[in-house]
Amino acid sequence: VTITTRLLVSHLSGIRHYEKDIAKVKEEKEKANRALKPAKPHQDKEQREGKGTEKADSAKPRKEHDGETKSRNSKPGRRDKEFEQEEYYLKEKFESVIESLKIFKNDPLFFKPGSQFLYSTYGFTLLSAVVERAAGQKFTDYMLKMFRDLDMLSTVLDDNEAMIYNRARCYVYNKKGRLVNAPYVDNSYKWAGGGFLSSVGDLLKFGNALLYSYQAGQFKSSAGKLLPGYLKPGTVSMMWTPVPKTEVSWDRDGKYAMAWAVVEKQQQCGCCRRQRHYASHTGGAVGASSVLLILPEELRPGAGGAPPRGVIVTIVCNMQSVSLSSTALKIAREFDREKRAQ
Repeated sequence: VTITTRLLVSHLSGIRHYEKDIAKVKEEKEKANRALKPAKPHQDKEQREGKGTEKADSAKPRKEHDGETKSRNSKPGRRDKEFEQEEYYLKEKFESVIESLKIFKNDPLFFKPGSQFLYSTYGFTLLSAVVERAAGQKFTDYMLKMFRDLDMLSTVLDDNEAMIYNRARCYVYNKKGRLVNAPYVDNSYKWAGGGFLSSVGDLLKFGNALLYSYQAGQFKSSAGKLLPGYLKPGTVSMMWTPVPKTEVSWDRDGKYAMAWAVVEKQQQCGCCRRQRHYASHTGGAVGASSVLLILPEELRPGAGGAPPRGVIVTIVCNMQSVSLSSTALKIAREFDREKRAQ
């Protein structure tokens, strides 16, 4: 088979996630698909009467990789099966991303590449190895240079040995529902899939850089020329274009694109629910949860002013399995509504 970088970045490679048993993966997918099916008439009635727990635009929690493993209504201490996987708690230190490939390189693919979607942190580990070989330098050095270019000076490797100013403690609920310190792990086996520490300010800079790049070609500067974006507008547009056969567990309106979940602008008929275009991604690790959501402003042709124009919301939480995506979307919509009302 052939596995391309595009398949890796859209999780269509067939490379496993943390679960090694394909039967269990299929079972979880079937459960998730059943949960997303439209409710029966009597269930709709219950929701109208206020007995439902999910609104139409709220997120559906499922797996660790998107940080949505605990719903807003779940009780503290509820254990998530995803975090019971042993490989989350690896303590071995890998000197390079090439070396960390040994964890999964001899495991069989779960399906023919390109035929199905399966979120895979290890797919991104392989992707980081591709970057390392193409760049001719360590993946971590390459990324830290990029963060510096973007003025993300608080974004660093989650290295246990390093003295990192203002590093937050991370927490989990134990089996008895008590808050405890998160266990020690070494994330050197998955730098690209959850191995960096950052701040709200840095993630906003990252979001603004992407939004600027996306919109740069749509604006006419009063001075006649804008500085180029960090990426070409077409590159970001491609990254934010849904890829066929993909799915998103934390947003029922979304599809997966290239390393982003994307909701497209859509309205089926007049006076019906109207979807806005936005891109987002959640993150989950041992002791931490996060989300970054970018809601671009709907621009008219030849719009004046300067980019970036829109709303960016990021939440970083030093707590495991916290559902954040629906909260971020509500915040973004509120700021967008306020701006359009002015």
